Amino acid sequence: MFIDRARIQVVSGNGGNGMSSWRREKFVPRGGPSGGDGGRGGDVILIVDANTNTLIDFRFKRKFAAKNGVNGQTKNMHGQHAESTYIKVPAGTLVKEDETGEIVADLTKVGQQAVLVKGGRGGRGNARFVNSVNRAPTFAENGAPGEERTVRLELKLLADVGLVGYPSVGKSSIISCVSAAKPEIAAYHFTTITPVLGVVSIDEGHSFVVADIPGLIEGAHEGVGLGHDFLRHIERTKIIIHVLDVSGLEGRDPIEDFNKINHELKLYNEKLALRPQIIVANKMDLLESQENLPRVAEYMQKLGYEIYPVSAATGEGLSELMQVASKMLLAHVEAPEETDDTIVYEAKPAVEFTVGRDVDGAFIVRGKGIEKLVAMTNFDNEEGTRRFQQVFRRRGIEDELKKQGIKEGETVRIGDMEFEFRL
Repeated sequence: MFIDRARIQVVSGNGGNGMSSWRREKFVPRGGPSGGDGGRGGDVILIVDANTNTLIDFRFKRKFAAKNGVNGQTKNMHGQHAESTYIKVPAGTLVKEDETGEIVADLTKVGQQAVLVKGGRGGRGNARFVNSVNRAPTFAENGAPGEERTVRLELKLLADVGLVGYPSVGKSSIISCVSAAKPEIAAYHFTTITPVLGVVSIDEGHSFVVADIPGLIEGAHEGVGLGHDFLRHIERTKIIIHVLDVSGLEGRDPIEDFNKINHELKLYNEKLALRPQIIVANKMDLLESQENLPRVAEYMQKLGYEIYPVSAATGEGLSELMQVASKMLLAHVEAPEETDDTIVYEAKPAVEFTVGRDVDGAFIVRGKGIEKLVAMTNFDNEEGTRRFQQVFRRRGIEDELKKQGIKEGETVRIGDMEFEFRL
């Protein structure tokens, strides 16, 4: 089975907690703080693997979590950083944010990596808080929590040549003849429901990959049939082999088929309409094809195309067709991406936190910085709690709560913690 889409959840590791400890040695009667820092949590990273060809493994495992960092120890010993968790994906994997559809990464080369979520920072031990005012801090930080994210993976086949055309024009038969691929072939439409890859060897050291893209139909650019699923795979091909059934036995005109398919390609992505095309007249072993060929060839010649008559049933003309495709690939020059040298940055106000009300009347404070501070504060330690209160006031959160009318004893929620407000 060919699986070309998947949805996974990734969670990075929490940072290890910092240690609060003191030097206790025989000849050091007044040893200072010696708590070590916690280790950093593990990242979750996608990596392109040469031996991975599909996304089928993600049908069975959809959640990936990295390990947490190790807690700090006494004698200024820092906790060990957690190793990153690597997720293997095939080349051609497009990574999108699940909620917004925003592209996170486009992984096309073996070894290419993309960090999805970074591990939490390790908490600092009490030895890190020594200063001229506080020579003996008793508090240490907890490790920062890891991140959580859900992404969609979409696999676009990395084929050099894509076979396109209406259902039952003979694409599967062609790819089975010119490569070792064995697609299902039958005398009904949409026999092929998943893209099939085949490697065509021309001579020693020279080969290329052909993709049999399942039959397109009118309205494919709007998702009719399985349009979007199929059109996705044509985007990366360098050359398109457009297969026509010139016999007309299906009740369709090959010229109309040609125009409709190209129209669908253009509507889906205008760049696809500019890809070099090789026009193939298939089923030339039939009498009807021989009668229709001159008319179709004349039409293609007016458009600047040369038509190549072949028969997938007998193999006639297929070797010459692959030679033509090979020469076009060698001469192909990838069009440069259009870029704008001028980058405009819009200044956005840095909102450190927001204050709102919950349905039960409690005040909710949201903000990445303050939520992280809450998660890293050990509220069982009096000095650590006092430090949190100082930062709380210094960032203006207390003033904002007062502006919004908070009263003595009302509840304030920050992340998973609840506080009772005291003036």
